[in-house]
Amino acid sequence: MNKNQVNGALKDLAGKVQEEAGKLVGSRAQQAKGLQKQVAGKAEERLGDAKEVVREARETVKAVSSKP
Repeated sequence: MNKNQVNGALKDLAGKVQEEAGKLVGSRAQQAKGLQKQVAGKAEERLGDAKEVVREARETVKAVSSKP
């Protein structure tokens, strides 16, 4: 896991908590902010996933290139 994956997951979780808190107190604004955090968190998590794919591909190319 990289930093983006961890931060994204934390933002997503915080957004879910904020959305539920908004539902409990009847605040549509808090619900919307929670949803925004979830979207941002998921986007950051996907960025981290993409970075992992690139890193793994780079390592594979490096390993294949170094073989005699």
